[in-house]
Amino acid sequence: MTVNEPATQEPAGAPAPTGERADLLETLAKHRHFLRFTTRDLTDEQAGLRTTSSELCLGGLIKHVTAVERNWVDFILNGPSVMGDFTAMTEADWARRADEFRMLPGETLAGVLAEYADVAARTDDLVAALPDLDAAWPLPKAPWFESDARWSARRTLMHVIAETAQHAGHADIIRESLDGSKSMG
Repeated sequence: MTVNEPATQEPAGAPAPTGERADLLETLAKHRHFLRFTTRDLTDEQAGLRTTSSELCLGGLIKHVTAVERNWVDFILNGPSVMGDFTAMTEADWARRADEFRMLPGETLAGVLAEYADVAARTDDLVAALPDLDAAWPLPKAPWFESDARWSARRTLMHVIAETAQHAGHADIIRESLDGSKSMG
């Protein structure tokens, strides 16, 4: 595989990662833990509560981070076409995206956490087995991306780590507002 030729299928059965890959996975695991930890001992109803002026709830944040991680792994494997053109999204598309940030009727915290664990395992397997972290794709069309930019698998994974860390911080504030519990301190 060359630098500009990303993987087209998911690798299977790689040895345990070392070096840079181990560092990326360790950092991502730490931030995943803090995000999940904010939901400890909560009911489904509590996981869906908005406790600040934000639209965010704990279950919705985990759903969002799950979708983000899944989409970016799909991007690493198959390029920008899997993400679509954000500049062409309709109001209905934006409404579906907004549902990613809240607990919907019938959703459970256990179900949301289980889906997150499945996505995390897939990501971990990919990082361990991906032939080349320098493999790059052009970014999807979106008003928040510069045109003609390309992200390597490495850069994409760093973005997933940053998103997870940012939302773990949001989740900590939401949880503290709910019942005074904190992730640290």
